[in-house]
Amino acid sequence: MFHSSTVDLAILKQRAYNLRWATVPEGVIPLTAADPDFPCAVEISEAIKEYSGSRYFSYGPPDGLPVFKESMAGYFRNKRGINADAAFIFPVDSAAFGIYITCKAFLNTGDEAIIFDPVDFLFRYSVESVGGVAVPFSIPAGTNALDFSGLEELVTTRTKMICLCNPLNPTGKVFTKEELLQLGSIAVKHNLIILSDEIWSDIVFQPAVYTSIASLGDEIRNTTVTVTGFSKSYGLAGLRIGAVMASNQVHFQRLIDASLHGSTIHGANVVSQIAATAALDKCEYWLSGFISHLQAMRDLTVNNLNSIRGFSCIAPEGCYVAFANITATGKTSIEMSEILLNEAKVRVVPGMKEWFGEGANGFIRVSFATSEEILQQAFDRIKTTLL
Repeated sequence: MFHSSTVDLAILKQRAYNLRWATVPEGVIPLTAADPDFPCAVEISEAIKEYSGSRYFSYGPPDGLPVFKESMAGYFRNKRGINADAAFIFPVDSAAFGIYITCKAFLNTGDEAIIFDPVDFLFRYSVESVGGVAVPFSIPAGTNALDFSGLEELVTTRTKMICLCNPLNPTGKVFTKEELLQLGSIAVKHNLIILSDEIWSDIVFQPAVYTSIASLGDEIRNTTVTVTGFSKSYGLAGLRIGAVMASNQVHFQRLIDASLHGSTIHGANVVSQIAATAALDKCEYWLSGFISHLQAMRDLTVNNLNSIRGFSCIAPEGCYVAFANITATGKTSIEMSEILLNEAKVRVVPGMKEWFGEGANGFIRVSFATSEEILQQAFDRIKTTLL
């Protein structure tokens, strides 16, 4: 399923946007946006065909199709150990929108939300878009102990939320159960909402073990809003489908109100909900194979990066991106990314403040969700250019 022969570059060059094949010059290999080069599981496309065959595309319920809600609840209960209630789950048009509406629901102008640094720009963007103030907490790449006393010192009377990205994009850190318990206890102590972005939660490499923070007892669960999606695990970015889960009626209603689903101004695509339900119910075998392939590609990526003078990369525990420190080369993140694009014909993501925060300075991010042949070709070009 994940051999180079399954990668259709002709289609990718027509459809794969967001810094990928359709947006780069001919001959450039994009190891950029975290979106796989492989086609989705066949059961997903078959489910779409079956649903479309009736030729009815009616409005769906504002809080989601019952089959989607029940499949999501089963996923959270069976794979994440969360006491999930389907009534408190609803689909959104992406995990990114789920992050935004959670900020909209629980932050007022001037309220503070603690975000990690480095982390995907969507957290700062969402907090600031609703008038909030993003307060960064540094979490460098690696497995060093976190400074939870420093985290608690960031809490003020204006702090309303802690934004948890687990696994952490771009470093690939997977938080331990002990770390999550400490973070959760701080949130409970100070009556803070935990926004738990778990879109990467299926992409975890042995021996790391994933824990959902909402599985760690009722107190923590009742203050957590969990957001997830289907772009990373199942390659469904273009279907724009994710899910938000609350743990009580009050939080659920605030989220639904913030989503504007009840007004029909916003809403999740019904066909996308059918596709996501098929992914959850029928495609575990595909996901398992994908993770096995990714673990091998992670090792190939880290070994190649660490063989380049001036590069240093800690193996990610989760996510299919590698975050390489290139400060020893004497080049900035932007300079290095331009060298790789112009000379090696490989595009990577520079560690720019506006994309990941201050903590990304001196790093580049490399996606390895492609075939071994394409990935090795990219590294051969990079090493020919830099060695």
